Amino acid sequence: MGNGITGIKNIYPVELEPVDITPYKVGNTGVDYVTTLDSGESGPHVMISAVVHGNELCGAIALDFLFENDVRPEFGKLTLAFANHEAYHTFDLENPVASRFIDEDFNRTWGTDVLDGDRNTVETRRARELRPVVDQADFLLDIHSMQHKTEALMICGPLAKGQQFAKDLSTPEYIVSDEGHAAGKRMRDYGGFGDPESDKNALLLECGQHWEAASADVAIDSALRFLKLIGTVDLEFCGDHHLELPDEQKLIEVSGPVTIKTDTFRFAEDFTGFEILEDQGSLIGWDGDEEVRTPYDDCILIMPSRRLVKGQSAVRLGRIVG
Repeated sequence: MGNGITGIKNIYPVELEPVDITPYKVGNTGVDYVTTLDSGESGPHVMISAVVHGNELCGAIALDFLFENDVRPEFGKLTLAFANHEAYHTFDLENPVASRFIDEDFNRTWGTDVLDGDRNTVETRRARELRPVVDQADFLLDIHSMQHKTEALMICGPLAKGQQFAKDLSTPEYIVSDEGHAAGKRMRDYGGFGDPESDKNALLLECGQHWEAASADVAIDSALRFLKLIGTVDLEFCGDHHLELPDEQKLIEVSGPVTIKTDTFRFAEDFTGFEILEDQGSLIGWDGDEEVRTPYDDCILIMPSRRLVKGQSAVRLGRIVG
């Protein structure tokens, strides 16, 4: 299918190096790069996933931290998964953008139409391998990072249970509630995570710019807070690794993504994210010859993309609601 990111030049310094994840290949689940730790006591099955996109290093660093510090659940089970390991292993410091995926975006493959369909790519094959593991998880933290250097944010999905989960975690400052992308379903929205009648719940953490050193600190801190919140590990393990909590969190409700319709989408300005366009009708850019404008006052631009590919999201539009 092609990764759609050829020719995108990196504009940010690479302050992180990929950790070696090969010691975690075999695991104990029968699925490569997936390890489940069982306390032997009843309790929730908690999952933390990393490298859903191969160029997002902070999640791998956080899982490596947990392994290196011999994390063990006190109750229930804890699964640590390196999702798109094939893409991660192509990471090149000289071209760090290119390893996002092999054939297609792994985080758009989680609709049942795709999982049960006949699409045959590196990412769909891996999603089908991981599906039985994800099916077992009661709680998921999926660790990501972003193209631009902006504040970390937590994507909680559109449901009240996700919004409350993010608030209970108390970090980061910004919570983004959205429906996802037209191009396909995210793992965060898969199955019971996206069902208002299910007790299952999931969060997707965007730790900051892909390769900034601070993103690894955010990933480790949030992973520890996630485990502490659910009660998976003892408080001593969570220890002194916490960053300072924000004074208060801000909930941004996304009205929808701007899905690209043509091969010539372009922004009106060099947006990087969290810009607030005060007036309804402010120009965002052009999709071919069609102007793209804000649908309401005080519109916040969330994660504007540099991968301006037809069918993908150019940017998400939202406003602070709480």
